[in-house]
Amino acid sequence: MALTVAIQMDPIEKIDINGDSTFALALEAQARGHSLLYYGPRALSFNDGKVTARVHPLAVRATKGDHFTAGPASVYDLAQADVILMRQDPPFDMAYITATHILERLHPKTLVVNDPAEVRNAPEKLFVTEFKELMPPTLITTDRAEIDAFRGHHKDIILKPLYGNGGAGVFRVKQDDENLGSLLEMFTQFYREPVIVQRYLPEVRQGDKRIILVDGEFAGAINRVPAAGEARSNMHVGGRPEATSLTARERQICGTIGPELKRRGFIFTGIDVIGDHLTEINVTSPTGIHEVKRFGGADIAALIWDAIERKRKG
Repeated sequence: MALTVAIQMDPIEKIDINGDSTFALALEAQARGHSLLYYGPRALSFNDGKVTARVHPLAVRATKGDHFTAGPASVYDLAQADVILMRQDPPFDMAYITATHILERLHPKTLVVNDPAEVRNAPEKLFVTEFKELMPPTLITTDRAEIDAFRGHHKDIILKPLYGNGGAGVFRVKQDDENLGSLLEMFTQFYREPVIVQRYLPEVRQGDKRIILVDGEFAGAINRVPAAGEARSNMHVGGRPEATSLTARERQICGTIGPELKRRGFIFTGIDVIGDHLTEINVTSPTGIHEVKRFGGADIAALIWDAIERKRKG
């Protein structure tokens, strides 16, 4: 089965090929004989009922500093593609949401991964609230009195933007920290949305586990241990990846959310688990493919393409 695959992503010349999951997906698609097209989200157009993009034919190779060749750009009717990978990184803002509305005009005749309407309806820090029994205590609000009461009860809290990503704007506020007021003023200046406040989970010192599910089934996991003096475990801020396996609780979490992920058409999902708690469900542009394989886990890019090809055959 030879497919035409259009990849909507951030600038390909800027990616780290040793850590970028989109690049891993592109390499696997090319190895299977699929044709690749590449475009950025700003090259997407909706014109008189037709969804087009100014695309480049793409060839990729695992050579650092010389990892791609992009052919001349041309306007392409995306309805002619078999698969579109919507892989640009958040922020989950109105530009991102608009792109989901446009790509929704094509899905499912052209398979968009992940389903754009479901992505739009599942912001990562809100979607997880549908599984309250799996979460740490969580508050979403702009009400200072509510935040003060939550902090008074839980003492040690994490404060973060509701639609942030990559660990940006994440703060730990201990019981005796006098900066809460200033932080909330800063959040108000930079964000119109509520903030998300959660009880700090000290288990994060043992790691924040990224678990990848493919079509609702467990595919692999990596543990991310925060650096000394850092509350965030994201690898680009110094988190250390290490091999891991699933605990009984983590298997329970996967078993609980997996059927819903499959029902919503989420072929590639990354969830974050700290201790016994599910903290995020990442459906926009999940990562972790390289790290899982590097530590002896499954070839998740291959599993994702197996799932995509099954859906195309169906």
